[in-house]
Amino acid sequence: MTSFQPVAVPECSLDRDCTTLSRHILQQLQSFSPEAQDLSAIMTRIALAGKLIARRLSRAGLMADVLGFTGETNVQGESVKKMDVYANDVFISVFKQSGLVCRLASEEMDNPYYIPENCPIGRYTLLYDPIDGSSNVDINLNVGSIFAIRQQQVMNEDEADLLQDGKGQLAAGYILYGPSTMLVYSIGHGVHSFLLDPSLGEFILAQEDIKIPDHGPVYSNNEGNFWQWDEAFRDYTRYVHRHEGYTARYSGALVGDVHRILMQGGVFLYPGTVKKPEGKLRLLYETAPLAFLIEQAGGKASDGTTRILDIVPDKLHARTPLVIGSKDDVKLVESFIEDRKNREN
Repeated sequence: MTSFQPVAVPECSLDRDCTTLSRHILQQLQSFSPEAQDLSAIMTRIALAGKLIARRLSRAGLMADVLGFTGETNVQGESVKKMDVYANDVFISVFKQSGLVCRLASEEMDNPYYIPENCPIGRYTLLYDPIDGSSNVDINLNVGSIFAIRQQQVMNEDEADLLQDGKGQLAAGYILYGPSTMLVYSIGHGVHSFLLDPSLGEFILAQEDIKIPDHGPVYSNNEGNFWQWDEAFRDYTRYVHRHEGYTARYSGALVGDVHRILMQGGVFLYPGTVKKPEGKLRLLYETAPLAFLIEQAGGKASDGTTRILDIVPDKLHARTPLVIGSKDDVKLVESFIEDRKNREN
């Protein structure tokens, strides 16, 4: 089993030896153009949302009315956690007066949230999952936020321009709330991670140009759904059970599981089921942003047959199955799907 080697972040103050998130983005783009400054400013706001959510999570067990359910359901028919509502409101509040984005779309909202006063100057849309894995909050396990930035195509309250494939994403990433708070992002120039230094209140560069191994030992899926999967996914699971060198890891939090795969290699699977063949994960808020990131790290992401970034959603909250991770491991899963199709034909 491959052991994870922690990244040592040197002690530093805010000086030229310390690379902050906003500075890194401008360096990546090698530009101080208005577009580069916009992206840097948007990422800085995303980081601010992450800081606020991390602070709330660190005190969740000590504060009243933070844990548990609200008693409501979201557009997907899922029970809403109080932290879901708080985190969604945080993203809205940090962008509402920013002048940076015209529209926010979240899996927690039925429709996009428009900021009309920003639309003449805010040429971007932020799509996000405010708290992924919120069921872990009440038991103090890791959770995350997922985000993507897209160019605003129209300046009116029309969501049709969001119904396009994921190749048009300008940036994507996630914030992992664990023993430390980590932000991982890509703007199409590799994948980079930052750790939140609470003493500085800044995300500090931890690792540049992260590359996912071509093959890894980890397979991550919820085997409790084994008998609800298509036979091809069961074939793959039986294969890893019978061969040495594989280890199962599944936390129930997509960000945490994908982060492990990014760092150690392997594959994360969330197939559709008999009852929900379209899968559970949302394309615009979860699978497309993570696919953009993983491909930038040299990995691969598909729904089992089609590249995730090529899928065009038919609605705002469209779902997809997901197979994501090291390219050789994703190809192996896809080979079982192809083989099963050939046998059935």
